[in-house]
Amino acid sequence: MKIAIPTFNKQLTTHFGHCENFAIVETDGDKVSEAKYITPPVHQPGVYPQFLAEMGVKVIIAGGMGVQAQELFRSNNIEVCVGVNPDTPENLAKQYLENKLQTGSNQCSH
Repeated sequence: MKIAIPTFNKQLTTHFGHCENFAIVETDGDKVSEAKYITPPVHQPGVYPQFLAEMGVKVIIAGGMGVQAQELFRSNNIEVCVGVNPDTPENLAKQYLENKLQTGSNQCSH
């Protein structure tokens, strides 16, 4: 399974649309691989969900994300986790696998 995490300086950024890279972390159900950082295409509505779906991403972990973006990710069969505090992609992916990922208030107001 692939997990995408929008990052800035290799840490989760509070809004996925402002990321410098996406960290892609692969898992085999138990173990987490080292994150691979990819540069996303230009941010426009609907581009990131399709881009990540084409890469085989099944989960996105974000600090904040607009409602429309969440719906677009879900329509591309990508689970959305929002309200997550910054940490390294590897730690966040591990927390997700262990059902310990803490979500909270969406850090995006649109």
